[in-house]
Amino acid sequence: MLSRYGPQGVRMLSDWLNVLQEQMGRSQEQQLEKINAFWNQAVLNADDLTVWGETDYWATPLESLGKRAGDCEDFVIGKYFSLVRLGVPVERLRLIYVRARMGGAGSSQSIAHMVLGYYATPDADPLVLDSLLGDILPASQRSDLTPVFSFNGQGIYITTGGLTAPAERIGRWRGLLARMQQEGFTP
Repeated sequence: MLSRYGPQGVRMLSDWLNVLQEQMGRSQEQQLEKINAFWNQAVLNADDLTVWGETDYWATPLESLGKRAGDCEDFVIGKYFSLVRLGVPVERLRLIYVRARMGGAGSSQSIAHMVLGYYATPDADPLVLDSLLGDILPASQRSDLTPVFSFNGQGIYITTGGLTAPAERIGRWRGLLARMQQEGFTP
């Protein structure tokens, strides 16, 4: 972190590790709240072209903290791996691609967006951790979001069914995991 991002990068890494340490052994509800708040505050929302010079780049948690900037995928990746590190089972978490309606209830404008879903049980209404909204709400209360598909370390899911394919079919996911391993972070 020091060689790539300087003292500020080291501070951000230290802050993240401290949050993870503080949340060990706490309830999953407390962990969700704290991790969601940490990432929403630690990283500024910015597009990949501005931050990375690429149209679509999935940053590792260390990269996002080092740059202190990222897009929706980067927030979700940071939250996902933080919760996994805290012991939340992978099967309870999904990175969910959605269409997010912007501009209020009557608007038809939407953007491609990613959120993190937490499923207390396999058939539960997931709680949504989002970089656009600080409150964690059940998906049923997020009428502004239309799910497209979701995935986690176990595989890819479609909205109308269960597991359909291995997550390794997503090239950006494979690249992300490889870079994380190079950084010494075993996902």
